[in-house]
Amino acid sequence: MQGLDFHITIIGAGVIGLAIAESMSEDACHMLLLEKNDRYGMETSSRNSEVIHAAIHYPGLPLKAALCREGNRLLYEHCEKRKIPFKKIGKLIVSQNPAETEELWKIKRQAEENGVSNLTFLPRSRLKILEPDLQANEVIFSPDSGIVDSHGLMRSFYLQAESQGVTTAFRSEVTAIRPDERGFELEINHGEYHVHTRILVNSAGLHADSVAAMAGMDIIGSEYRLKYGKGDYFFASPPPPIRHLIYPVPDAGHESLGIHATVDLAGRVRFGPDIEYVNRIDYRVDEGKTALFFASARRYLPKLSLDALHPDMSGIRPKLQGPGEPPRDFIIQEESSSGLRGLINLVGIESPGLTCAISIAKYVRELVSSFLRS
Repeated sequence: MQGLDFHITIIGAGVIGLAIAESMSEDACHMLLLEKNDRYGMETSSRNSEVIHAAIHYPGLPLKAALCREGNRLLYEHCEKRKIPFKKIGKLIVSQNPAETEELWKIKRQAEENGVSNLTFLPRSRLKILEPDLQANEVIFSPDSGIVDSHGLMRSFYLQAESQGVTTAFRSEVTAIRPDERGFELEINHGEYHVHTRILVNSAGLHADSVAAMAGMDIIGSEYRLKYGKGDYFFASPPPPIRHLIYPVPDAGHESLGIHATVDLAGRVRFGPDIEYVNRIDYRVDEGKTALFFASARRYLPKLSLDALHPDMSGIRPKLQGPGEPPRDFIIQEESSSGLRGLINLVGIESPGLTCAISIAKYVRELVSSFLRS
Protein backbone atom coordinates (compact mmCIF):
# COMPACT_ATOMS: atom_id res chain seq x y z
CA MET A 1 0.00 0.00 0.00
CA GLN A 2 3.06 2.28 -0.12
CA GLY A 3 2.06 5.62 -1.62
CA LEU A 4 -1.62 4.75 -2.13
CA ASP A 5 -4.33 7.37 -1.74
CA PHE A 6 -7.59 6.60 0.03
CA HIS A 7 -10.74 8.64 0.17
CA ILE A 8 -11.57 7.59 3.75
CA THR A 9 -9.36 5.92 6.35
CA ILE A 10 -10.66 4.56 9.65
CA ILE A 11 -8.25 3.98 12.51
CA GLY A 12 -9.39 1.17 14.81
CA ALA A 13 -11.21 -2.07 13.97
CA GLY A 14 -13.23 -2.43 17.13
CA VAL A 15 -16.99 -2.80 16.90
CA ILE A 16 -17.42 0.94 16.20
CA GLY A 17 -14.76 1.13 13.50
CA LEU A 18 -16.14 -2.00 11.85
CA ALA A 19 -19.69 -0.64 11.90
CA ILE A 20 -18.50 2.64 10.35
CA ALA A 21 -16.57 0.73 7.67
CA GLU A 22 -19.64 -1.25 6.67
CA SER A 23 -21.94 1.77 6.74
CA MET A 24 -19.73 4.05 4.66
CA SER A 25 -18.63 1.33 2.24
CA GLU A 26 -22.10 1.51 0.73
CA ASP A 27 -21.40 4.88 -0.88
CA ALA A 28 -17.62 5.42 -0.73
CA CYS A 29 -14.75 3.93 -2.68
CA HIS A 30 -11.07 3.63 -1.75
CA MET A 31 -11.64 3.08 1.96
CA LEU A 32 -8.97 1.77 4.33
CA LEU A 33 -9.49 0.28 7.79
CA LEU A 34 -6.33 0.20 9.93
CA GLU A 35 -5.89 -1.96 13.05
CA LYS A 36 -2.71 -2.26 15.09
CA ASN A 37 -3.60 -5.69 16.50
CA ASP A 38 -3.55 -9.07 14.73
CA ARG A 39 -7.31 -9.07 14.18
CA TYR A 40 -10.37 -6.95 14.78
CA GLY A 41 -12.04 -6.36 18.16
CA MET A 42 -9.21 -7.46 20.45
CA GLU A 43 -9.55 -4.72 23.08
CA THR A 44 -12.64 -3.05 24.58
CA SER A 45 -15.01 -4.59 22.02
CA SER A 46 -14.31 -8.14 23.20
CA ARG A 47 -13.99 -7.38 26.93
CA ASN A 48 -17.44 -6.31 28.04
CA SER A 49 -20.78 -7.65 29.25
CA GLU A 50 -22.24 -8.04 25.72
CA VAL A 51 -25.37 -6.27 26.94
CA ILE A 52 -27.79 -4.52 24.61
CA HIS A 53 -28.77 -1.45 26.60
CA ALA A 54 -32.14 0.32 26.44
CA ALA A 55 -31.11 3.99 27.02
CA ILE A 56 -32.30 3.96 30.62
CA HIS A 57 -29.55 6.05 32.23
CA TYR A 58 -27.24 8.88 30.96
CA PRO A 59 -28.57 11.96 32.79
CA GLY A 60 -27.41 15.13 31.05
CA LEU A 61 -25.82 13.12 28.22
CA PRO A 62 -28.13 13.74 25.25
CA LEU A 63 -25.96 12.26 22.49
CA LYS A 64 -25.29 9.06 24.41
CA ALA A 65 -28.98 8.67 25.29
CA ALA A 66 -30.21 9.35 21.74
CA LEU A 67 -27.67 7.05 20.09
CA CYS A 68 -28.41 4.28 22.59
CA ARG A 69 -32.16 4.51 22.06
CA GLU A 70 -31.77 4.37 18.27
CA GLY A 71 -28.95 1.84 18.49
CA ASN A 72 -31.06 -0.56 20.56
CA ARG A 73 -33.65 -0.78 17.78
CA LEU A 74 -31.11 -0.90 14.94
CA LEU A 75 -29.02 -3.58 16.63
CA TYR A 76 -31.95 -5.93 17.14
CA GLU A 77 -33.00 -5.40 13.51
CA HIS A 78 -29.45 -6.06 12.31
CA CYS A 79 -29.16 -9.27 14.36
CA GLU A 80 -32.49 -10.53 13.05
CA LYS A 81 -31.48 -9.80 9.46
CA ARG A 82 -27.98 -11.29 9.68
CA LYS A 83 -28.91 -14.24 11.95
CA ILE A 84 -26.52 -13.07 14.69
CA PRO A 85 -27.27 -14.78 18.03
CA PHE A 86 -28.98 -12.57 20.59
CA LYS A 87 -31.64 -12.78 23.28
CA LYS A 88 -33.96 -10.03 24.44
CA ILE A 89 -33.99 -11.39 27.98
CA GLY A 90 -34.80 -8.16 29.79
CA LYS A 91 -33.15 -6.37 32.69
CA LEU A 92 -34.18 -6.15 36.34
CA ILE A 93 -32.89 -3.11 38.27
CA VAL A 94 -33.21 -3.83 41.97
CA SER A 95 -33.32 -1.76 45.14
CA GLN A 96 -32.62 -3.12 48.60
CA ASN A 97 -34.07 -0.38 50.83
CA PRO A 98 -36.43 2.63 50.62
CA ALA A 99 -33.58 5.02 49.75
CA GLU A 100 -32.59 2.89 46.77
CA THR A 101 -36.24 2.64 45.77
CA GLU A 102 -36.29 6.44 45.52
CA GLU A 103 -33.38 6.09 43.12
CA LEU A 104 -35.39 3.59 41.07
CA TRP A 105 -38.07 6.23 40.57
CA LYS A 106 -35.39 8.68 39.42
CA ILE A 107 -34.09 6.06 36.99
CA LYS A 108 -37.59 5.55 35.59
CA ARG A 109 -38.09 9.29 35.14
CA GLN A 110 -34.67 9.59 33.43
CA ALA A 111 -35.56 6.74 31.09
CA GLU A 112 -38.79 8.51 30.15
CA GLU A 113 -36.84 11.72 29.44
CA ASN A 114 -34.67 9.59 27.14
CA GLY A 115 -37.75 8.38 25.28
CA VAL A 116 -37.98 4.97 27.00
CA SER A 117 -41.57 4.55 28.16
CA ASN A 118 -41.89 0.82 28.84
CA LEU A 119 -40.13 0.44 32.23
CA THR A 120 -42.43 -1.03 34.86
CA PHE A 121 -42.29 -1.75 38.57
CA LEU A 122 -42.92 -5.45 39.14
CA PRO A 123 -45.20 -6.70 41.92
CA ARG A 124 -43.51 -9.13 44.31
CA SER A 125 -45.76 -11.95 43.17
CA ARG A 126 -44.57 -11.51 39.59
CA LEU A 127 -40.93 -11.22 40.67
CA LYS A 128 -41.08 -14.53 42.53
CA ILE A 129 -42.19 -16.21 39.33
CA LEU A 130 -39.54 -14.54 37.15
CA GLU A 131 -36.56 -14.85 39.52
CA PRO A 132 -37.30 -16.91 42.64
CA ASP A 133 -33.78 -16.46 44.06
CA LEU A 134 -33.71 -12.68 43.69
CA GLN A 135 -33.92 -10.54 46.82
CA ALA A 136 -35.16 -6.98 46.40
CA ASN A 137 -37.19 -4.23 47.98
CA GLU A 138 -38.51 -3.08 44.59
CA VAL A 139 -37.67 -3.93 40.99
CA ILE A 140 -37.92 -2.15 37.65
CA PHE A 141 -38.20 -4.32 34.54
CA SER A 142 -36.73 -3.23 31.18
CA PRO A 143 -38.09 -5.49 28.41
CA ASP A 144 -35.83 -4.06 25.67
CA SER A 145 -32.52 -4.98 27.32
CA GLY A 146 -30.73 -8.07 26.08
CA ILE A 147 -27.49 -9.82 25.20
CA VAL A 148 -25.68 -10.31 21.90
CA ASP A 149 -22.85 -12.34 20.43
CA SER A 150 -20.44 -9.42 20.09
CA HIS A 151 -17.93 -11.46 18.10
CA GLY A 152 -20.62 -12.54 15.65
CA LEU A 153 -21.70 -8.93 15.35
CA MET A 154 -18.18 -7.75 14.58
CA ARG A 155 -17.71 -10.56 12.07
CA SER A 156 -20.85 -9.49 10.23
CA PHE A 157 -19.60 -5.89 9.93
CA TYR A 158 -16.14 -7.02 8.83
CA LEU A 159 -17.29 -9.45 6.16
CA GLN A 160 -19.83 -7.03 4.71
CA ALA A 161 -17.31 -4.17 4.61
CA GLU A 162 -14.72 -6.36 2.88
CA SER A 163 -17.31 -7.60 0.38
CA GLN A 164 -18.03 -3.97 -0.49
CA GLY A 165 -14.41 -3.16 -1.20
CA VAL A 166 -12.97 -1.90 2.07
CA THR A 167 -9.23 -2.61 2.38
CA THR A 168 -8.30 -3.84 5.86
CA ALA A 169 -4.74 -3.77 7.19
CA PHE A 170 -4.00 -5.55 10.47
CA ARG A 171 -0.74 -5.19 12.41
CA SER A 172 -0.74 -1.61 11.12
CA GLU A 173 -0.21 0.97 13.85
CA VAL A 174 -0.44 4.65 12.95
CA THR A 175 2.76 6.23 14.30
CA ALA A 176 2.53 9.71 12.77
CA ILE A 177 -0.13 11.88 11.14
CA ARG A 178 0.77 14.86 8.97
CA PRO A 179 -2.10 17.13 7.86
CA ASP A 180 -1.72 18.76 4.43
CA GLU A 181 -3.88 20.70 1.99
CA ARG A 182 -5.38 17.46 0.61
CA GLY A 183 -6.07 15.70 3.90
CA PHE A 184 -3.69 13.58 5.95
CA GLU A 185 -0.55 11.57 5.37
CA LEU A 186 -0.31 8.58 7.71
CA GLU A 187 2.92 6.88 8.72
CA ILE A 188 2.40 3.22 9.55
CA ASN A 189 4.63 1.14 11.84
CA HIS A 190 7.30 3.84 12.16
CA GLY A 191 7.74 4.25 8.44
CA GLU A 192 7.15 0.72 7.14
CA TYR A 193 4.73 2.36 4.72
CA HIS A 194 2.73 5.56 4.22
CA VAL A 195 -0.77 6.24 2.93
CA HIS A 196 -2.69 9.40 2.20
CA THR A 197 -6.34 10.00 2.96
CA ARG A 198 -8.77 12.83 2.40
CA ILE A 199 -10.97 11.97 5.41
CA LEU A 200 -9.62 10.42 8.61
CA VAL A 201 -11.94 8.76 11.12
CA ASN A 202 -10.34 8.27 14.53
CA SER A 203 -12.09 5.30 16.11
CA ALA A 204 -9.08 4.11 18.08
CA GLY A 205 -10.89 3.38 21.35
CA LEU A 206 -8.44 3.37 24.25
CA HIS A 207 -5.93 5.22 22.07
CA ALA A 208 -8.26 7.78 20.48
CA ASP A 209 -6.78 10.67 22.44
CA SER A 210 -3.24 9.75 21.34
CA VAL A 211 -4.35 9.57 17.70
CA ALA A 212 -6.09 12.95 18.02
CA ALA A 213 -2.89 14.42 19.48
CA MET A 214 -0.84 12.96 16.61
CA ALA A 215 -3.14 14.70 14.15
CA GLY A 216 -2.52 18.03 15.88
CA MET A 217 -5.36 18.31 18.40
CA ASP A 218 -4.77 20.02 21.73
CA ILE A 219 -6.24 17.16 23.75
CA ILE A 220 -5.77 18.98 27.06
CA GLY A 221 -7.47 22.18 25.97
CA SER A 222 -10.23 20.29 24.19
CA GLU A 223 -10.63 17.92 27.16
CA TYR A 224 -10.08 14.85 24.98
CA ARG A 225 -7.60 13.21 27.37
CA LEU A 226 -8.79 9.70 28.26
CA LYS A 227 -8.70 7.98 31.63
CA TYR A 228 -8.63 4.19 31.88
CA GLY A 229 -11.51 2.72 33.88
CA LYS A 230 -10.72 -0.94 34.45
CA GLY A 231 -13.42 -3.42 35.31
CA ASP A 232 -12.94 -7.00 36.50
CA TYR A 233 -15.41 -9.85 36.03
CA PHE A 234 -15.97 -13.04 38.00
CA PHE A 235 -17.99 -16.02 36.84
CA ALA A 236 -20.14 -18.28 38.99
CA SER A 237 -19.81 -22.07 38.96
CA PRO A 238 -22.29 -23.52 39.55
CA PRO A 239 -24.25 -20.61 38.12
CA PRO A 240 -27.24 -19.25 40.04
CA PRO A 241 -30.52 -20.06 38.28
CA ILE A 242 -31.23 -16.58 36.88
CA ARG A 243 -32.82 -15.81 33.53
CA HIS A 244 -32.52 -12.02 33.29
CA LEU A 245 -29.87 -9.34 33.55
CA ILE A 246 -29.81 -8.16 37.15
CA TYR A 247 -28.49 -4.70 38.00
CA PRO A 248 -28.23 -2.94 41.35
CA VAL A 249 -29.04 0.76 41.67
CA PRO A 250 -26.00 2.62 40.21
CA ASP A 251 -23.59 4.39 42.52
CA ALA A 252 -24.30 8.04 43.24
CA GLY A 253 -21.60 9.33 40.88
CA HIS A 254 -22.73 7.06 38.00
CA GLU A 255 -19.09 6.03 37.46
CA SER A 256 -20.45 2.59 36.65
CA LEU A 257 -23.75 0.72 36.69
CA GLY A 258 -22.57 -1.41 39.59
CA ILE A 259 -21.50 -5.04 39.83
CA HIS A 260 -24.33 -6.64 37.92
CA ALA A 261 -25.18 -10.19 36.94
CA THR A 262 -25.35 -11.16 33.28
CA VAL A 263 -26.32 -14.39 31.59
CA ASP A 264 -24.50 -14.98 28.33
CA LEU A 265 -25.79 -16.91 25.34
CA ALA A 266 -24.16 -20.11 26.61
CA GLY A 267 -25.89 -19.80 30.01
CA ARG A 268 -22.79 -18.70 31.95
CA VAL A 269 -23.39 -16.17 34.72
CA ARG A 270 -20.84 -13.41 35.24
CA PHE A 271 -20.64 -10.64 37.79
CA GLY A 272 -19.10 -7.28 37.01
CA PRO A 273 -17.60 -5.02 36.07
CA ASP A 274 -16.42 -2.95 38.98
CA ILE A 275 -14.57 0.33 38.39
CA GLU A 276 -10.92 1.02 39.14
CA TYR A 277 -8.95 3.82 37.50
CA VAL A 278 -5.57 2.64 36.26
CA ASN A 279 -2.62 4.27 34.48
CA ARG A 280 -1.84 1.49 32.03
CA ILE A 281 -3.52 -1.31 30.13
CA ASP A 282 -3.32 -4.52 32.13
CA TYR A 283 -5.97 -7.21 31.77
CA ARG A 284 -5.03 -9.35 34.76
CA VAL A 285 -7.96 -9.94 37.12
CA ASP A 286 -7.37 -9.17 40.79
CA GLU A 287 -8.37 -12.37 42.59
CA GLY A 288 -8.23 -10.39 45.84
CA LYS A 289 -11.53 -8.77 44.86
CA THR A 290 -13.45 -12.03 45.28
CA ALA A 291 -14.86 -11.04 48.67
CA LEU A 292 -15.89 -7.61 47.38
CA PHE A 293 -17.73 -9.12 44.40
CA PHE A 294 -19.36 -11.71 46.64
CA ALA A 295 -20.62 -9.07 49.08
CA SER A 296 -22.05 -6.99 46.26
CA ALA A 297 -23.74 -9.86 44.41
CA ARG A 298 -25.06 -11.47 47.56
CA ARG A 299 -27.15 -8.38 48.31
CA TYR A 300 -29.52 -9.39 45.53
CA LEU A 301 -28.68 -13.12 45.25
CA PRO A 302 -28.45 -14.27 48.89
CA LYS A 303 -28.11 -17.96 47.98
CA LEU A 304 -24.84 -17.32 46.13
CA SER A 305 -21.82 -18.97 47.80
CA LEU A 306 -18.35 -17.51 48.01
CA ASP A 307 -16.83 -20.72 46.65
CA ALA A 308 -18.84 -20.33 43.44
CA LEU A 309 -16.97 -17.19 42.33
CA HIS A 310 -13.89 -17.45 40.11
CA PRO A 311 -11.85 -14.80 38.24
CA ASP A 312 -12.99 -14.45 34.63
CA MET A 313 -11.69 -11.49 32.60
CA SER A 314 -11.27 -7.74 32.70
CA GLY A 315 -11.93 -4.86 30.35
CA ILE A 316 -10.90 -1.22 30.23
CA ARG A 317 -13.25 1.65 29.40
CA PRO A 318 -11.96 4.76 27.61
CA LYS A 319 -13.42 7.36 29.99
CA LEU A 320 -13.40 11.11 29.55
CA GLN A 321 -14.15 11.72 33.23
CA GLY A 322 -11.83 10.84 36.09
CA PRO A 323 -12.63 9.59 39.60
CA GLY A 324 -15.39 11.61 41.25
CA GLU A 325 -16.04 13.71 38.14
CA PRO A 326 -19.47 13.95 36.49
CA PRO A 327 -20.08 11.65 33.50
CA ARG A 328 -19.21 13.01 30.05
CA ASP A 329 -21.04 12.51 26.80
CA PHE A 330 -19.58 10.84 23.72
CA ILE A 331 -17.35 13.07 21.60
CA ILE A 332 -18.08 12.54 17.89
CA GLN A 333 -16.76 15.62 16.14
CA GLU A 334 -15.57 16.78 12.75
CA GLU A 335 -12.61 19.02 13.56
CA SER A 336 -12.70 21.82 10.97
CA SER A 337 -13.14 24.29 13.85
CA SER A 338 -9.75 23.15 15.15
CA GLY A 339 -8.10 23.62 11.76
CA LEU A 340 -8.13 19.91 10.92
CA ARG A 341 -10.66 19.63 8.10
CA GLY A 342 -11.70 16.09 7.42
CA LEU A 343 -10.67 14.67 10.81
CA ILE A 344 -13.54 13.01 12.65
CA ASN A 345 -12.73 12.14 16.24
CA LEU A 346 -14.62 9.58 18.29
CA VAL A 347 -13.38 9.90 21.86
CA GLY A 348 -14.72 8.44 25.09
CA ILE A 349 -16.83 5.76 23.39
CA GLU A 350 -17.41 3.52 26.38
CA SER A 351 -20.67 1.83 27.41
CA PRO A 352 -23.18 1.78 25.75
CA GLY A 353 -20.88 1.81 22.73
CA LEU A 354 -21.65 -1.77 21.70
CA THR A 355 -25.38 -1.02 21.64
CA CYS A 356 -24.72 2.23 19.77
CA ALA A 357 -22.41 0.79 17.11
CA ILE A 358 -24.84 1.05 14.22
CA SER A 359 -26.32 4.39 15.28
CA ILE A 360 -22.81 5.83 15.77
CA ALA A 361 -21.88 4.60 12.28
CA LYS A 362 -24.95 6.32 10.89
CA TYR A 363 -24.04 9.52 12.76
CA VAL A 364 -20.48 9.47 11.40
CA ARG A 365 -21.74 8.82 7.89
CA GLU A 366 -23.91 11.94 8.17
CA LEU A 367 -20.91 13.95 9.43
CA VAL A 368 -18.89 12.80 6.42
CA SER A 369 -21.72 13.69 4.02
CA SER A 370 -22.05 17.13 5.61
CA PHE A 371 -18.30 17.68 5.35
CA LEU A 372 -18.25 16.72 1.68
CA ARG A 373 -21.08 19.17 0.96
CA SER A 374 -19.29 22.05 2.71
